[in-house]
Amino acid sequence: MFTEFLSTLPKGTATDIHILTDADADGLPAGALLYRALKAAGYGSVTVETRGKFENAWMPEVHERLRQRAPEALIIADLGARPDTLLPGVPTLLVDHHAPFGTPPGAVLLTAYGTEPTATTGLLALWCAQAIAPALAEELQWLAGISLLSDLGDKAPFPDLAESKKRFSGTALKDLTALLNAPRRTAHGDASPALKLLIDAPTPKLALNTPSPELDALRTAKAEVSEALAVARKAPPRFSTKWRDELGADMIAVRIDTPCQVHPLVAQIWRPRFPKAVIFGVNVGFRPGFVHFAGRSPKNVNLLKFIRAHTPAGADGTFGGGHDQASGGALPVHLWKPFAIEMGWGPELQVAS
Repeated sequence: MFTEFLSTLPKGTATDIHILTDADADGLPAGALLYRALKAAGYGSVTVETRGKFENAWMPEVHERLRQRAPEALIIADLGARPDTLLPGVPTLLVDHHAPFGTPPGAVLLTAYGTEPTATTGLLALWCAQAIAPALAEELQWLAGISLLSDLGDKAPFPDLAESKKRFSGTALKDLTALLNAPRRTAHGDASPALKLLIDAPTPKLALNTPSPELDALRTAKAEVSEALAVARKAPPRFSTKWRDELGADMIAVRIDTPCQVHPLVAQIWRPRFPKAVIFGVNVGFRPGFVHFAGRSPKNVNLLKFIRAHTPAGADGTFGGGHDQASGGALPVHLWKPFAIEMGWGPELQVAS
């Protein structure tokens, strides 16, 4: 599908291709892999950027930025899939592994969702790279290894992870993964230094050991996030049994207040303590006027289906995105209040206007 998409580009290898990718340690390796492979395959005009804090590929501000950039082809990596228009008339490929809401008109969706095990977007990008620049893809397998570690953990059921750990050092991969995830979780949320590091680095060890402004930025970001998470860990859990029959589990919410994106980490931290429950990290300080929440559920609970079934009227098109056991969303405060009540949480989860 990737090579078929490239074969349709209006100017072949001279086509101006722009890549927009997610800011986490799956999207960043995916963007770097696609960029480096296209350049190696002879595509002379390729650019890549990572989304900013609060951004998604369908926001008007992002559309305006893309229109001003005026690419002749567009690749969206690890940012989900919706049926809404992106850039009309511009050949568009979406590379993703989240549960799609639909496909933009005229776009092509290359997805791993629905397959077991589900490949990460970074692994999909490696397979794309193998199709057009196999020698480079062999050298850059470690980028896919990082995406697998980040999204699926140390026991990800793909041989690429074991091979990457053996060839490039498992310790280096883990250390670099932790650093790469830090910038997008800071109050500023700028992951561009992480993307640049992956575009320039030949190996994970050199990425970690070669002094650079990007590496300094990542270490500073990690320290900021660690400090915010230390505070968030102390927040108490709040319980709801209201939807036990429908969901197949109780729900636990942990309310935090920080501009750092640590609410998904809070949900992950509490999961082992309540392995049969659905855990939500609820952040009332991440974005002015909004409440952001991230949920994690046991394997036998389809959290994504539940969240989508309870989407409030007026929620944006990203509400209920993600995976079957990892979903959440963001709501303006006036929509969060009735949603929190519907979920069965008490006054501790209410937010002042």
